[in-house]
Amino acid sequence: MWEIYEHRKLSRRFARLPDDVLKRYEKWKDIVRISGPAGLRLIKGFHDEALRGKWRGYRSSRLGIQYRVIYIAEGQEVAVYVVELNAHDYRKK
Repeated sequence: MWEIYEHRKLSRRFARLPDDVLKRYEKWKDIVRISGPAGLRLIKGFHDEALRGKWRGYRSSRLGIQYRVIYIAEGQEVAVYVVELNAHDYRKK
């Protein structure tokens, strides 16, 4: 079993998220608890991928067209730390 730890600032964001995104996030957490990040890679709808740049070492999963959950997994079957749940920024920089 995997443990999920959410950053404290996420609780404030939950109130502003659409219901369908919250439901998908709960499903995401269920999958992670049971099979860890490897289980997310088996489900194509989450488009789980490694991040680059300043987020190197973190992973991202889609919770919809716009929303992403950013997390880091530490150790073998130890913990998943959710650090961000946000609307993906598509603007070019």
